[in-house]
Amino acid sequence: MKIVVDENIPFAQQILSQHGKVVPVDGRTMRAEQLLDADALLVRSVTQVNRALLAQAQHLKFVGTATIGTEHVDQCYLAQQGIAFASAPGCNAVAVGEYVITALLAAADFRQQPLQGQTIAIVGAGNTGSQVAKCAAAVGMQVLLYDPPLADLGQLSHSVSFEQVLAADIISLHVPSTKTGEYPSYHLFNQTVLSQLQPRQILVNACRGEVIDNQALLALAEQQLAPLLILDVWEGEPAVLTPLVKHAFIATPHIAGYSLEGKMRGTSMVYQAMCQALGLKVNDISDQLLPLAEFNEIRVAALSSEAQLTKLSQLVYDIFADDRRFRSHGLSPEGFDQLRKHYPQRREFSVLRVVNQEKQAELAQLGFNR
Repeated sequence: MKIVVDENIPFAQQILSQHGKVVPVDGRTMRAEQLLDADALLVRSVTQVNRALLAQAQHLKFVGTATIGTEHVDQCYLAQQGIAFASAPGCNAVAVGEYVITALLAAADFRQQPLQGQTIAIVGAGNTGSQVAKCAAAVGMQVLLYDPPLADLGQLSHSVSFEQVLAADIISLHVPSTKTGEYPSYHLFNQTVLSQLQPRQILVNACRGEVIDNQALLALAEQQLAPLLILDVWEGEPAVLTPLVKHAFIATPHIAGYSLEGKMRGTSMVYQAMCQALGLKVNDISDQLLPLAEFNEIRVAALSSEAQLTKLSQLVYDIFADDRRFRSHGLSPEGFDQLRKHYPQRREFSVLRVVNQEKQAELAQLGFNR
């Protein structure tokens, strides 16, 4: 077999080489001629998989994306060609949840306003939104879920109104990018909606940049009327509206889901789907490939304040290091891509065992080992 993979899919070479020749390529600049004689193609969200890209892929039998999003893949065309397809829903949900709660704890510390008791409206109650809800509940926040599509399907017991979303202390966005259908997400937060928000609020976007009208948000920010901003995604990526960056409390280059464990889950999920589609024997060695953490246990005599929890979260994930790198090196399209391509190893809370008798349940709900 010939398996073409985005060079940024971790451990792909080790896992896939048992089934054939693995050819790593730059996902952003992938060309049709690189897929000549390819039997399988594994991509990330930077590759537009469409008729033009697959024009010479006469032997292609499987396409997988090691991401939760699928809007970059023309699934209708794949179906017409009889090419099997799979994505990795939920693979980075834990990482996104930990990104959001780490950022919110840092914002609460900055403002000296504890998260406990505050309301958080989560727009999109799928895998990532549910993980954010779990983390938010662990620190004592009141969680409001807004997901009309899931509510219509009977998969959400109660979806609050959009008016309730806009009145929440914190709004966190976790929806796919859609322009059609009954509930399109494109510019869901447009100028009219954004103007209803207050500087006392916090607005988090860790899904797709175009869910927020970035120009409208910049206009409000320049008037000091915008909420405190935590932005991991940007309209027009990899090009970024650079004046907006300076107005964000935390700004990062679309890496909220970039934990090593999350990437590994994505690789594992599309590998298993590929084997099923192509009739191959599954030999998933992904668990064997994760390196040991630099440190894996800490004893905390008392954990009585959110400030201590803030330090604990940043002990595992230094979110401000990501922020600094982005502001220094990621504001050009080339810099943005390079930061994602060469992202440093980041682990999830689960690698750290926290020994503390008082908050064991809360720490476990946040994802720390016990």
